Order: sequence, then structure tokens, then C-alpha cells
Amino acid sequence: MSQNSHPSRATLKGTIEKRGFVKASDARIITRESIEKNDGWLFDIKNILLDPTTMHHIGELFWEAHADLDEIQIAGVETAGIPLIATLVLIGHEKYKKKASGFFLRKSRKKDGLMKMMEGEMHKNRPVILVDDLINSGKSLMRQVEALEENDMKVIGVWTLVRFRNPEYYEYFNAKSIPIRSPFELNDFQSTLGITNLVKKNEPNLKQGFVPKWKFSGGDPSFHFVVPKSDPAIDDKRVFFGSDHGVFWCLDQKSGQTLWSYKVGFHPKGKGIFSSPALFENTVFFGAYDGNVYALDFATGKRKWIFMDADWVGSSPCVAEDLGLVFIGLEFGLFKKRGGIAAIDIESGKLRWHHYDMPTYTHSSPLYIKEHGQVVIGSNDGTAYLFNAADGSLVWKFATGTPNEEELKSGFSSLDIKESFVYDKKRDVIIFGNKHGSIFFVSRKEGKEIGRFTAEFGFYSTPAVYKDTVLAASLDKHLYCIDLNTHAEKWKWYAGARIFATPFALDGHVYIGANTGRLAELNAETGEETAFFQATERITNKIAYNPETQRFFVTTFANELYCLEKMHETA
Repeated sequence: MSQNSHPSRATLKGTIEKRGFVKASDARIITRESIEKNDGWLFDIKNILLDPTTMHHIGELFWEAHADLDEIQIAGVETAGIPLIATLVLIGHEKYKKKASGFFLRKSRKKDGLMKMMEGEMHKNRPVILVDDLINSGKSLMRQVEALEENDMKVIGVWTLVRFRNPEYYEYFNAKSIPIRSPFELNDFQSTLGITNLVKKNEPNLKQGFVPKWKFSGGDPSFHFVVPKSDPAIDDKRVFFGSDHGVFWCLDQKSGQTLWSYKVGFHPKGKGIFSSPALFENTVFFGAYDGNVYALDFATGKRKWIFMDADWVGSSPCVAEDLGLVFIGLEFGLFKKRGGIAAIDIESGKLRWHHYDMPTYTHSSPLYIKEHGQVVIGSNDGTAYLFNAADGSLVWKFATGTPNEEELKSGFSSLDIKESFVYDKKRDVIIFGNKHGSIFFVSRKEGKEIGRFTAEFGFYSTPAVYKDTVLAASLDKHLYCIDLNTHAEKWKWYAGARIFATPFALDGHVYIGANTGRLAELNAETGEETAFFQATERITNKIAYNPETQRFFVTTFANELYCLEKMHETA
């Protein structure tokens, strides 16, 4: 019996039409942008997923489509996947005598408890069918395929109740020979609900646009810290990055082999190195949560000097080559001494000047503005500080707000400036974001606000200037492209999860990672996604790119480093 003629199909179709479909004219529907829709529709399949009669019909259709499989694992993504898996395993076992088992995958790895991404008993020797209520773009299912394949499990199919698009749209699954089976597509509801398969004009079929050349795992990740950690830094042959368990790595760019590693001192568990390295001549600089700033020979890893003035260092260094200085933010455990900035001699590691009067912790990373001999840094009090880079004299400070007494006591505030700054030379403007949700445009000369852009949630990444725009990634799950003249939104891109990573612009494209584990390539003019790479863990850092080899280096928050090359179209 075909799926189309199965009696359960007609019954289930009627149930979906009556109880699993909602029009904006009948119920309040809010978009991702928090706007109420005046027209449109959505499927509310979860409304019927715990109904026993409905689940019986779903089970009948699933096992009709997979009658030839006797031993199988059924997996899915929370939330809809959980009742589906339970139903399909139970019906398969009791009615069809199948050797079926199930497990589910979290949308993102749990940050406490056992910190698992997959829950349930898994069998590597059994094939897997991924199930969900709906498939539109397929992005969430792509991540699950990558996670399962990385764990040596084979996905042999995807089964969803409703498919939104024509089969040829799903190139990722087609390329992997993973069939998508669905008892319904939108066209099946045309006569009753007035909807048809989605076909957006000129919409590209998104492809896995990158080829992994190698992957390095540093091991022992701290999954409970979901923040930007150590960005990769490169020279012509090596790639450097720190891990949250306190090991600094130098790898060969071509092979991914370890050239050397360096273990830092005692630090809070899971907070070893969040600092991104800076390179100058034959030295690599970085900070660590053991309170030290390190200078290592980048060919051998041999220590040149250690600066030991702080209790913790989460800030990333920047180098003023012309002044022979390294600038970095510091954090202290004393009530009246919380945060500050140090200028350290490149050669000797000696302190040249410092400002330790910031009332909260200073996790922010400094930016050296060479044209004007100045350095700017932020702190958790929500204040940006501009200094004369040569002698440390304060030029101005700009407060984004006023922390309350409890915030000042804790060392943190809702106004935290967590990352770094970007300088718009053309307009002589310093640009940065804070955790409260604003991007500030501040005159370098006067330290006065000349513009502000506000998102729904905060900014925990560094903005990037591209032509006459600035790119800013927010915790509200959007990457914003903001006009530098009007400070208004030009376009925004929805990531599907929070973004901690800093955007990187190259040759008319923007590259940005997100907590989905997805590295997206966007058209810098329109924000349209043109290609992607799907990792299994969150991407919370800025990428590095070698123009000579055309290789991309991407870290995840799990101490992993991918080396990628772009796929090239074949005729």
C-alpha cells in the first residue's frame, strides 16, 4: 500500500488541517523581529503530538515507509522529536516487532549536569533515521547529521510529517544520499488551506560550501562556559590558539600537526585561556586566567617573559609596534582594585605604564589607534577609556550608563563592555557594543556620542567595519549591518541562535559563526546567505584566513580547530 492511499494519511491530514494549522487572522502570531503578523500562517504540529489517536496514525505512516528495516535507531531534535521518537519506537516494537531504539539530540549542548548533546542509548552499528514534525530549510537537521557522523553513526534517512519545499532544494541531503520522506508536502494542502510549496524567487539552494582539510581537538573542553574564547591567529605557516583547559597550541597550517604546546599555571577550572593571541616578529603574546601575560617564541614555544601583575587575564593583547608596547586588560580580586589596563615592554616584559582604577573587572580587549597614538579599552562598568598610548595619560572616558551599587560590588554589570573596539578612520569614530544591547558611535576627538544603534539583546562581540557600514553580531541572534552615516540598519541576518562570534569581511562576503555550530558566508551588500559549514559545537569566535593558501581557520568553544577550504563549482 502506498503512503498516499494509506487510511491513516487521510485521517491525519484532516487532523492537521483542523488542529495543527493556524492563520494570523485567527490567532496572534509574532515574528522573530517581535512584530505581530497581520496575515500569514504557521503549522502548530506540537498541538497534536500528544494525542494518542494522532500518534497512532503517525506511527502507521512511518512504519509503512520503513517496512524493510528490522533494526533501526530513531533520533530527532528536541522538542517535537521527543514524542515522535517515543511513539515510533513503541509502535515499532509492539506492533511491528522491530528492533527499534531511540535517542534525541539537543538543539545545543547542555551547559550543566552531564553537559550532553545527545540523550539516550546509542548503538553505533545500527542505522539512524532522523525524524521531526516539519522540514523547511533543513538547517537544524544538518547539524544533527554532522553530529551523528562525527560519532561514527550512519544516517540513512530523514522522515518528517510535512515538507515545505521541493525535493531538489535539499542539496545537502541529496549530496549525502540521505532521502527525505514525508507523507505531506505543502502542495497537499492547496485545496483546503490555500498553501503551496515554498519557492522563493532567485533563492539559492544552500550548500555545504567548505571542505574540511583537517580538524584538531585540544580535548577536555569546558562546555559550561559559552562565551568567546581564544580566536585563532596565523602567520604564513602556523596557527596559534589557546584552550579553556589552559594549554596554548601551535599547529602546522598544512597538516594540523602539533608543533608545540605550552601549559599555563593554576587557574579556575574551565577558564584557562580565553585570550586571543597577538603576533609580532618572532613572538606570540596572550593572557591567561592564572593571572599572567605570556610572551613565547612562536617557532619553539620557549618562554621569553611572563608579566605577573594580575589575578586573572581574559583580555586579548594588542601590539603597538612603533612604541614597542603590548596593551592588555587585567582583572584583580581586591575590592578596591578590580580592573585596568597595562602597557608592557615588548622586549623585556616590564611594565611601562598602567591604569588600575577601573571599578569593575576588565575583560575587554584594547584597540591601538596608531594614527593618533592612542589606545581604547572598555570595562564591566560600561565605560570606554581612551589613553595616550605612549604615557598612559587619560584622554577621556565615555560612560554608556551608570551601574548600581550591587553591580559595582560584584565587578559585573548589565552594561559590561566585554569585547573590543573598531575604529572608523574615515569619520574618526570609535565603535563598540555593550551587554545592554547598544552599539555606540563615539567621536575620538571629543569622547562624545554621535550615534547609537539598539538591538533586542546585548553585544558580546567586536564590530567590524566594511566600506560605509559596520557589522555587529548580537545575542538576539541577528547579525546587523549598520550604515555608518545614518546609524540605521541596512540589513540583518538571522542566525537561529545567539551570536558571540565577531564577523569577518573578505572579498564582498561576511563570515560569521553562531551557537548553531554553523559558519555562514553572507553577501556583504545584502546579507543573503550564500554558503555554510556545519560544525557540531558552537562557534563563538572570529575566524582567521590565510590569503596565500586560501584556507579558513575556525575554532569552536569546545577547543576544536577546523581548517577549511572553499568548495569550487565544477562545470
